[in-house]
Amino acid sequence: MPHAAFVREWRQTPTLVALRELIDLSGQVAPTIARRADLGHSELRALELLVRVPHGPSELARELGVTSAAASGIVDRLENRGHVRRTPHAMDGRRTHVVLTDSGREDVLGYLIPMFAALQRMDDSFSEAERAVVERYLRAAMEAIRTVL
Repeated sequence: MPHAAFVREWRQTPTLVALRELIDLSGQVAPTIARRADLGHSELRALELLVRVPHGPSELARELGVTSAAASGIVDRLENRGHVRRTPHAMDGRRTHVVLTDSGREDVLGYLIPMFAALQRMDDSFSEAERAVVERYLRAAMEAIRTVL
């Protein structure tokens, strides 16, 4: 077993413990928001994707790891709630884009604002030099996580 020596020598530092706690805690955010917003996991994930950029239905299916029919059902449910709307694709009129509405944005971001505000206050308390160290640590942690993914 090539990693056995590393496992035996593994020592957790307070920063590694805190990072692990952050990862575990962050995994609870999406299910909590979905429950509070009365959304399914895939519906919430679709809204999160659409906050960033409009997607076509097939792109949503791919990103969500579901069939085209399932993605269409997700979009239908979100559209019925007024959270998204289908619009013609700018370059190809035969295709559609799914666009987040103001109510959809509010449904996703409204539940997250207290967390965002607290994170902003924390970030504002750092100097530029401290922020650079934190960013370097977080980016390296993300790369380490990607080695498992």
